[in-house]
Amino acid sequence: MHDINDLERRGIPGVFVATIEFAGAAADQSKSLGLDVAHVLTEHPIQDRTDEEMVAIADEAIAGLLSSLTGPE
Repeated sequence: MHDINDLERRGIPGVFVATIEFAGAAADQSKSLGLDVAHVLTEHPIQDRTDEEMVAIADEAIAGLLSSLTGPE
């Protein structure tokens, strides 16, 4: 979270990515930092996923990541 905050303050666009398990903690930390950055939440857990499962999770997240950086198509 601190890294995305630093990038945003430098004018470098970025997107915070976390699993849905950490949505509440991310929202709390964003609020405490006064940060309103784009974010994408993915399935949880990530640990012990197969390559195929990770590709599926990435495929699901890519549209949100791209639109967060470039705006809706």
